[in-house]
This record gives sequence, structure tokens and C-alpha cells, in this order.
Amino acid sequence: MTDQERPEPVTDVAAEAARHLRFGALPERIRPEEMVETRPATEHDPDRDAYDPDAFAIRYGL
Repeated sequence: MTDQERPEPVTDVAAEAARHLRFGALPERIRPEEMVETRPATEHDPDRDAYDPDAFAIRYGL
């Protein structure tokens, strides 16, 4: 192999430029809070919160 046929060594800068052209940039970071969606398992039932222990005691205890 002659000197003219021998490929030139790749420098770090050239290798970095080649990687950037091939793979581009990394996607933006996603925070863990953004990965989770929270919503209630059932709809809100107003009758469930209407319990009054005093009314229950008067109605069934006396």
C-alpha cells in the first residue's frame, strides 16, 4: 500500500462530527413527574362523603 492509498487517521473532532451527523442530538430530558399521569380510578360520589356519624347514632342507636 502506498502513502497515497493509505486512509488518513480520524481525529477526535472529525469522529465527533461524523457521530453528530449520523445520530444527531439526544432528545430532551423528561422529568419523572412528567412520565406519570394520575387520575381517579372512579368518579367522585358526593353521597360517599355525606356520612354523618351523629345522625347514624341517633337513627340506629337510640
